[in-house]
Amino acid sequence: MAWLSALARERRLSPKTVEAYRRDLRQFLTFLTLHLGGAPSIKDVLALKPLDVRAFLAARRNEGVESRSLMRQLAALRSFGRHLEREGLGAPSAFSAIRTPKIAKNLPRPLSPANAVALTEAGLRAGDTREPWILARDAAVLALLYGAGLRISEALGIRRQDAPIGAVDAVTVTGKGAKRRTVPVIEPIRRAIENYLELCPYHLPAQGPLFVGARGGPLSPRMIQLAVEELRGVLGLPASATPHALRHSFATHLLGRGGDLRAIQELLGHASLSTTQMYTKVDAARLMSAYDAAHPRARGRASGPR
Repeated sequence: MAWLSALARERRLSPKTVEAYRRDLRQFLTFLTLHLGGAPSIKDVLALKPLDVRAFLAARRNEGVESRSLMRQLAALRSFGRHLEREGLGAPSAFSAIRTPKIAKNLPRPLSPANAVALTEAGLRAGDTREPWILARDAAVLALLYGAGLRISEALGIRRQDAPIGAVDAVTVTGKGAKRRTVPVIEPIRRAIENYLELCPYHLPAQGPLFVGARGGPLSPRMIQLAVEELRGVLGLPASATPHALRHSFATHLLGRGGDLRAIQELLGHASLSTTQMYTKVDAARLMSAYDAAHPRARGRASGPR
């Protein structure tokens, strides 16, 4: 379909997002077939009323679909509508007339600095039955997540020739929307990567991935997730302690030590500052919790005037 090809080519959406949009449109057309009593034509789509689109969203919600997925489905329909307009077929106004479903913003749950560091230390894995190079690999990946604020996909996308080791104190990664950014890599992280490379039994081609799986192929993000699940048991951490929580912790800890919000935005690769500002709320919540626990005025407020 020309619309999907344009999404991948012009907007540079990921294959997963393009496939999700394809699925969203297919579900909508299936709904319209039942809703209108027959397979819809372009003319039928152009003639839709807001009530028709609301009926689709309501049916999806009744099936247990959450607001975030509904928001994506509406975005897909709006994108398809714009495509029809660009192609000179007409503008389906019903899609733009619908309000975007509200999404409850869950604040990130960062780890404490001690726990975040512990997750990245290979020594914590002593006694593990897996091979030492795999333990070192997991530690190096997690060190990049916490020490450089990378996403798993960004860390696993680093090529061998770009490995930040020795005097190389930065790495360029490809983030969401194929946007590239360069982030600094401090010495402890570089040492973790060097340790992994010393132990890795495979020859790693310069253009190939830096981190490989047990058989030498590309490393699956799931393996890092499993490693963290095991470490949670060792450290007694809650289920919210995930690889992505390390990235949240990176930002929150920088902010707590006076880091500039704009600089943190660049390090994280956030397109919008409002996304990064989520971390100000996290830090404010932590500070208010400490205030309520320790400040005499706060205690007086909690118990009322005496």
